[in-house]
Amino acid sequence: MDNFFKRLSLTGFAVVLSTAGYAADLPTPVIEHIPEVPAVGGWYLRGDIGYKIYQDPSGSFNDPVIGDLRFQRESLDDAWMIGVGVGYKFNDYFRTDVTIDYETSAQAKGYAVCGSCSGGFSTEATDIDVWTVMLNGYVDLGTWNRITPYVGAGIGASYVRTDSTYSINPGGTGRKDYDGEHSEWNFAWALMAGASYAVTDNWAIDAGYRYKDLGTAKTVKLYDAGTGGTRIEWDDLVAHEFRLGARYTFNTTRAPAAPVYYEPQGPISSNF
Repeated sequence: MDNFFKRLSLTGFAVVLSTAGYAADLPTPVIEHIPEVPAVGGWYLRGDIGYKIYQDPSGSFNDPVIGDLRFQRESLDDAWMIGVGVGYKFNDYFRTDVTIDYETSAQAKGYAVCGSCSGGFSTEATDIDVWTVMLNGYVDLGTWNRITPYVGAGIGASYVRTDSTYSINPGGTGRKDYDGEHSEWNFAWALMAGASYAVTDNWAIDAGYRYKDLGTAKTVKLYDAGTGGTRIEWDDLVAHEFRLGARYTFNTTRAPAAPVYYEPQGPISSNF
């Protein structure tokens, strides 16, 4: 019986030694860590500044004596804009945002035939400033070296305000200033194109062009005998905007995937 237990003990000891030797010859397991993957979508905030170049508007008013009077040589000064917005990026190619812009005051000026002045032209002018609220959609055309060009369009509303309206008769005499202001809402739309540069996964710089139609501006009523209390209308308020801004996107990375364990294949030695 003693010999049996001795043989059993020696056999177990040999098995332990063989197992240890086999494990020592196995390759070391490799742990592969999967890197973080950029998220497809996410909410973002934006801020923009820009310079507006207006096209020449069309000015007119309805005179009860001579009827509808169209201005000549109309012009509208350039202006600055500042805006903020919030948006959502749905995937690599489509995003949308809502923006609010304020566009600084610009003077509209035109010249009207002065029927009560025995010929000549009167100078008609007013200051115009604008707020716009727009819903915009963009198509990102792909990314190269962190640069993403895009095109887009927007619709919304413009709040157009006029003040400092005045008229000057020919020769610089008989200036008439009209007190007060007038404002109204118009339908507005825009087309845009540009490109963004991803400074980091969250921050991007955006430079773009926007063609914007703001509708019509109307002045206070001109309470003169000749005008009968009608308003001057400035139609076709169209601007070319050159904008520079920044976007901050939230949650731009997903959590890393669980690490993957695997053992490389190779020759296995044995102590047997």
